[in-house]
Amino acid sequence: MENKRSFVPLAIIWALGFIIAALIISNTWKGVSRSNVTISVTGSASKHIKSDLAVWEGNFSVQAKEMVEGYPKLLESNQKIKSYLISKGFTEDKIKFSSINTNPVYEGGENEYMGKSTKKKVGYSLSQEVSVESSDVDKIDLLSREITELIQQGIEIMSGNPKFYYTKLSDLKIEMIGLASEDAKLRAEQIAKSTGDKVGEVRSSKTGVMQINAKNSTEVTDYGVNDVSSLDKTITAVVSVTFSIK
Repeated sequence: MENKRSFVPLAIIWALGFIIAALIISNTWKGVSRSNVTISVTGSASKHIKSDLAVWEGNFSVQAKEMVEGYPKLLESNQKIKSYLISKGFTEDKIKFSSINTNPVYEGGENEYMGKSTKKKVGYSLSQEVSVESSDVDKIDLLSREITELIQQGIEIMSGNPKFYYTKLSDLKIEMIGLASEDAKLRAEQIAKSTGDKVGEVRSSKTGVMQINAKNSTEVTDYGVNDVSSLDKTITAVVSVTFSIK
């Protein structure tokens, strides 16, 4: 009788042990299972910037029967252009001239580089390229529209569109990736909150290409946009992040 009485408490202890072990295993498995639940989101960030460096390029030319006659004419145009640019506030060290290009000119204005011609040679064309670089981007922008004033001085000059750059792009990219990552976490937290969950650690992340567009442009390409035609730009960063769910 005493053996039966001692057996009952022992059976209860074993039963409680099995229950506790089952609960531990269940909770452990639940934790392992939940640790495999993740959420993937894409965050983005945009910022308006103004270019801090600009380059203007143009070219000018003269024509003469002989190259020896054309050279002093081209040199005269060169000096007039340099004086004009200096009068507009550009320093001489920022004004660059290329080497002189020469080409025979045939009847009808056909040049030799367009292919061999059977027409009579009537002279030569001499040309040069000129460029100006400045951190005063507004001044360059204005120059590109006013440079044709030189035509009134008898200079055959053609103006190209200015190119605008942002020189602090490397530091800005780091900032933009951080802002896009913050946006990704916020999106993940909003999604998790709606289901009663919480966002855990970052499991993986991938940075997309930067898009640098003209302001208000929505152009996007797989390899990224790097606009140099606009003074004001918008830089956009995209980051894809995978979070664990608690």
